[in-house]
Amino acid sequence: MDLLSEVIRTVRVGSAAGRVIRSSGSPGMRFPAFSGSGIHIVLRGACWLITEDAEPVPLRPGDVVLTSSGAEHGLSRSPRALRDLPPAGTGPIPPAPGPFDFEFLCSSYRLAHGAAPRYLRALPDLIAISPDYDAHPELRVLVDLLGTDVSGAQMGTGATLPALLDLILVHVLRQWHERHGTGWPGTEDPGIAAALRAMHDHPERPWTVDRLSAAAGLSRTAFARRFAAVMGRPPMKYLIGLRLDRGARLLRETDAPLAAIARQVGYATEFAFSGAFRREYGISPSHFRRTPHLVADDVGEADADAVDAVDAVDAVAVGGAVPAEGGWSFPTDRYASTPIATNTTDSTAAAP
Repeated sequence: MDLLSEVIRTVRVGSAAGRVIRSSGSPGMRFPAFSGSGIHIVLRGACWLITEDAEPVPLRPGDVVLTSSGAEHGLSRSPRALRDLPPAGTGPIPPAPGPFDFEFLCSSYRLAHGAAPRYLRALPDLIAISPDYDAHPELRVLVDLLGTDVSGAQMGTGATLPALLDLILVHVLRQWHERHGTGWPGTEDPGIAAALRAMHDHPERPWTVDRLSAAAGLSRTAFARRFAAVMGRPPMKYLIGLRLDRGARLLRETDAPLAAIARQVGYATEFAFSGAFRREYGISPSHFRRTPHLVADDVGEADADAVDAVDAVDAVAVGGAVPAEGGWSFPTDRYASTPIATNTTDSTAAAP
């Protein structure tokens, strides 16, 4: 199983949005928690990543912050308490006239229903990475393209923005794994990892705790106990969430009948799938399929509530900045990755 490809296909269920944010003399801003995943990329100036509980983390141009599952955080010009930062605005604000001394890209996949993929929720809530742009020059190119793409209304942004965000997310996760191993986040237990891969490779199979424990090479009791301790939920509850995530993706990406999708993700009937889907996502599969993807620039004034749902985080101090010739100038003398506010369990999963 290609784990990162599975993550990208799942997160793409959300609505992609992006902005270049510029400021001059601002103390910073606080980004509220949201359902989804997002990325900040510092383009000019320096700042601090602020969270509720962890120590502030310094950021410089080129640094990337991954909000793996939408945790509240802030970007500040100096270390301070998160509560002291003003909240990010919820509507487009024209950039202040004159020069600016801080600029960053802000992009996200926002979910109107459900939550971020379980893989991302098993990562630390916030991850700060100083990429090695010499070893990965393609990432610099992607940042340049994304910055240009979101700097103004352009034809085709609804197609290019998700594609660029997908690629940047893949590169960020690859570099995270270069530093922290290539296994499943939150587990170094080979038995649990084997069971997870079995579920992800074949969610349609009639799995039971007995069959999963056999795949893990453990007794039923030992497997159930270790799985819950590592993943934060019982194995069958994890399987239900995985199947529904896969079903949501198939609803958005294919025209397959509901009964066929139900069988592909392990449900005997479309009625059983529909009931479980409604409990997890809050709406029926058919309604979910009809709900269009929204890009922030495509939402009219009459849909102010939808703007908040799509990207309250990104709609502040929108600038028309473009990279200088040759791209933004990022330092290449550092490479590090810092997990912030680690959260390797998720106790908020919906009941099956």
